[in-house]
Amino acid sequence: MNTFSTVYTGVPARGFGGRMRALSAPLAVAGGAGVCCVAVLLGDPTTPGGPLPVCPTKALFGIDCPGCGGMRMVYSLLHGDIRAALHYNALSLVVLLLLGWSAVAWTVGRLRGRPVGTWLQWRWTPIVFVIAFAGWFVVRNLPFAPFSGLFV
Repeated sequence: MNTFSTVYTGVPARGFGGRMRALSAPLAVAGGAGVCCVAVLLGDPTTPGGPLPVCPTKALFGIDCPGCGGMRMVYSLLHGDIRAALHYNALSLVVLLLLGWSAVAWTVGRLRGRPVGTWLQWRWTPIVFVIAFAGWFVVRNLPFAPFSGLFV
């Protein structure tokens, strides 16, 4: 029997043991995200030459990929600086919010015993993501104003 069928049985998780089994995977993911946040906090990606790796695309080609500035965006969010987070990578901030929504829906679905719909099941999600990331890749590398302000 696969994990999907044992989690989404149609019956809500009951009792302490049932809830803990339902919450084990979301808690593991949250713990992993917490460890990554601590690494970003301690590594301070806003300081050049720090212990955190540089984007390979930026290092090899000198251009920003769609994910460039993501660690600095998370670092700024952890310090409560929304404006700086938007500057470093606005698209990744939106994706982070969508992933948060998905994580909550996933957790609720595991507790309810049936999946909860999210943006991941929408028909146009893959196409919108490809267009958004390709557009962000091009726009943030344009060498003239106002787009040059997006280069990090």
